[in-house]
Amino acid sequence: MKMENNNTNKSKHFLSVKDLVVEYRSEGKTVQAVNHVSFDLDEGKTIGLVGETGAGKTSIAKAILRILPDHSTKKTAGQVILDGQDIMAIPEQEMQKLRGHKLSMIFQDPMTALNPVKTVADQIAEVVKLHNPVTKVEAMKRAKEMLQMVGISPDRAGEYPHQFSGGMKQRVVIAMALACDPKLLIADEPTTALDVTIQAQVLEMINSLKEELHTSMIMITHDLGVVAETCDTVAVTYAGEIIECGTKEDIFDHPTHPYTVGLFKALPNMNTNSKRLSPIEGLPPDPTNLPCGCSFSPRCPLASDECRQGEISTKEVAPGHLCRCIKATVQEV
Repeated sequence: MKMENNNTNKSKHFLSVKDLVVEYRSEGKTVQAVNHVSFDLDEGKTIGLVGETGAGKTSIAKAILRILPDHSTKKTAGQVILDGQDIMAIPEQEMQKLRGHKLSMIFQDPMTALNPVKTVADQIAEVVKLHNPVTKVEAMKRAKEMLQMVGISPDRAGEYPHQFSGGMKQRVVIAMALACDPKLLIADEPTTALDVTIQAQVLEMINSLKEELHTSMIMITHDLGVVAETCDTVAVTYAGEIIECGTKEDIFDHPTHPYTVGLFKALPNMNTNSKRLSPIEGLPPDPTNLPCGCSFSPRCPLASDECRQGEISTKEVAPGHLCRCIKATVQEV
């Protein structure tokens, strides 16, 4: 996995995001939502995008799917190479054929993702029929199969979203996203609105379906427990940048960037006698006025004058473990 830009279109990875930039316009100001983000994902693997609200995680996902809002998006740039094809460069009509078929997304709020006046089976069948040369009967059969796959009885196929609980609605959204066997699945905080028990069930189901269908996945979350449960690699995002990335073991066992260290210190630990958590002081920076140098420097307890000026380069602190911090040191092997 890489954080630096690479101009070649050829990639051995299933997905390569290269130098991705997203800017919005708001009240005459430019919102720098995603700032030169690069990462790779191998086939059948899961990468976790982790960070606070407003870090740019969902903007990265929507940019990959090319579903950013036209009215507020000022600029998009970079490459998204999916299975050897730069999908940022293809016409919208061709992109529409890929969405839901080759790449799909599980949205955070199932109520806004589902149509309240259509039955759940009709909504899944609509996706199937859109991307496959099948009859309505065949599409409905597939829809019922998908409902059964996510643990919902086909007898409930004719019911409407309001007749399902929150956890069941999220299962319907997952069934819809997987109906055409996508090669890339983007899950945008799929368990945030669920209670802990249902969350565990949904995560277990997503993992098993991913293994069964051999799907690559981008898991967007601010919950490190979800990352531990589902991800192979992790990219820590802050102020629209990836500031640290590596394998799950790299990030959990050897967190290097002060922000990543701060995220773990803010978690309760049953193995220590600490009576209080150690939250990260301050708030993320204003994306319309990002600080010079390291974007985390205003909150960082280790920041120096050197951190507040110039561009911060990325260091490989261990093989495959990258960190964007001038104070990062190479780990001894």
